[in-house]
Amino acid sequence: MRFILFIFLIISIQSFSQEKMPNISIKDLKNKPIHIVNDFNETDKIYVFSFWATWCAPCISELEAISEHYQDWSEELNMELIAVSTDDSRTQRRVRPLLNGKNWPYRVLMDTNQKLKRALSIVNIPYMVVVKNQKIELIFNGYSQGAEDELYQSLKAL
Repeated sequence: MRFILFIFLIISIQSFSQEKMPNISIKDLKNKPIHIVNDFNETDKIYVFSFWATWCAPCISELEAISEHYQDWSEELNMELIAVSTDDSRTQRRVRPLLNGKNWPYRVLMDTNQKLKRALSIVNIPYMVVVKNQKIELIFNGYSQGAEDELYQSLKAL
């Protein structure tokens, strides 16, 4: 069992072969276009793009766990988490009601056509892309309870 967890850990934290975020625009909750490269480019700020969907229980668990620490982390680490919903046209109507019940502190973007998800070659969610100075530093694929502590330690090291 430990061997399987070790392999999962090695696979889930890896350097990403693509060095920068793709030059793509997606929409926010008000249907306003957000340009990924231009709107998330503050020097020395850490951007954590968390890809999730309303039907993905591990995604919601991950975002819930991080929300408990988010205020402290964002101040200490100069970081911002952007929750990128990958809900498609069939399930996107569930996003707002879910968000109303969660009171998450994150900026939420809608990747309904999954342009950004495809550009990053994301197959499974939850999936996090950590960007600093417009360079992809880390990715995390999957979530298990306590993984937010590993995320925090990795962000501190950047």
